[in-house]
Amino acid sequence: MTNPGPNVQQLTAHAILLGDRINTAGFEGQVLSSAPLAVRVGSNGMAVLFRYGVVVFIGLSVAEETEFLERLQARTFGKITPREEEWAKIQVAKEAEEPIPVGGPIQVREFSLERLLVVSDALAKSVVLGRDEREVTNVFDTIEPFARELANFGKTSRNRTDLLKLMGNALLVQHRLSGRVAVGEKPDVLWDRPDLERLYARLEDEYELSERAETLNRKLEVIADTASRLADIVDTKRSLRLEMIVIFLIAFEIVVTFYEIYARNGH
Repeated sequence: MTNPGPNVQQLTAHAILLGDRINTAGFEGQVLSSAPLAVRVGSNGMAVLFRYGVVVFIGLSVAEETEFLERLQARTFGKITPREEEWAKIQVAKEAEEPIPVGGPIQVREFSLERLLVVSDALAKSVVLGRDEREVTNVFDTIEPFARELANFGKTSRNRTDLLKLMGNALLVQHRLSGRVAVGEKPDVLWDRPDLERLYARLEDEYELSERAETLNRKLEVIADTASRLADIVDTKRSLRLEMIVIFLIAFEIVVTFYEIYARNGH
């Protein structure tokens, strides 16, 4: 990406999680990068597309973003409503370093393509984590009343259908999140530009990518364990019900046998 101009000292970055996947193959436009796919939009802006469902706009107007999103409609699968979004300001740093003040704008030495790709990667991962964190929280909110009922009464009043739905929701979230972007992986651009490692490390700290990913993984383990225990409860309840049916049939058979014996002796 060429420098947007000597008078431009700040750009707006807008990351949007559109769905589970974006098909980036054969995308038409002026390609600036292939991994991830970055294309020029307008005279100075660009859009960075990530296959795991995120697009990051840099330096675009609202109208340009809207028009580009229309182009992505047919390429987006597993669409998410409402969309997860995150904004950031990118400024040219006055110092030689590229500091990232807490809660402030992202400062870069220049608006080079490689630096903007590094920023886009961090924003894309952050917006995915934001969505995943909400998904996991929703599952925990569903599980909590059930767990409290088990803790207080040692049993549950929910029927098998409710248990299966709860277990299905837990497994669905676990499956969806396990297929998401590997937050621990560094952007591809760092292979060619190892000098940008420090910029990415600062971004990783600013957005707490590693810490959020670790917390999410721990919660996923709890969800997986809960799903397993729910399966055991469902199986136990089914087994108990089958045992009661068998006992009833045996008892009924015994009653019928005694009645037949009594009837024969009565005659």
